Amino acid sequence: MRNSGRKIKQTIIEHVVNNRKEYTIIVLLFIIGIFLGVFFVNNMQESSKEEIQSYINNFIEKMKNLQNIDNMSLLKNSITQNVVFAVLIWFFGTTVIGLPIVFGLILYRGFCLGYTVSSFIAILGIGKGIVFIFASLLFQSLLSIPAILGLAVSGFKLYKSIIRDKAKENIKLEIARHTIFSIIMIAILLVASIIEIFISTNLIKILAKYL
Repeated sequence: MRNSGRKIKQTIIEHVVNNRKEYTIIVLLFIIGIFLGVFFVNNMQESSKEEIQSYINNFIEKMKNLQNIDNMSLLKNSITQNVVFAVLIWFFGTTVIGLPIVFGLILYRGFCLGYTVSSFIAILGIGKGIVFIFASLLFQSLLSIPAILGLAVSGFKLYKSIIRDKAKENIKLEIARHTIFSIIMIAILLVASIIEIFISTNLIKILAKYL
């Protein structure tokens, strides 16, 4: 087990090091998206903030009074969202003209994270907001964010390979590699969905009683 763990760790490190330029660009786009989400919340009109406050308060009250959570329905929705997002990155990553869309999807994902974090902190305050974010987002994000960034990097690599090498056989091989890598990342996203529903959702339910 230890040897397998070391090999996996070493493989991940080598993958990141070998693609550090691509990861730097993708991570920067993701961070820019986060800042845009935070900026959007901090500069929205008062009426919009009141709508967010109403939504968050209603959500917390619902979690307080919820007796049984329909885990399977929530899991199905979470898996569908993650898989659709991953397939979009995979698909557009296989086309030369799709790279800007991949970049846009990463910006969007960062924006959503920044928007969500900023909204909870703005409504619940720094202390309660951070605790709520920790319970609701941290655990699955440790898997989902690296998986999504990895998917985008794989598509970025494929784009560069297509531009550099016009040989059909080589391009087919790169597409196959991109597809296999994407399947692995989707599997990780499935695990992230399971963590989100069976761990994070229950933590939110417990935490909601104290908010």
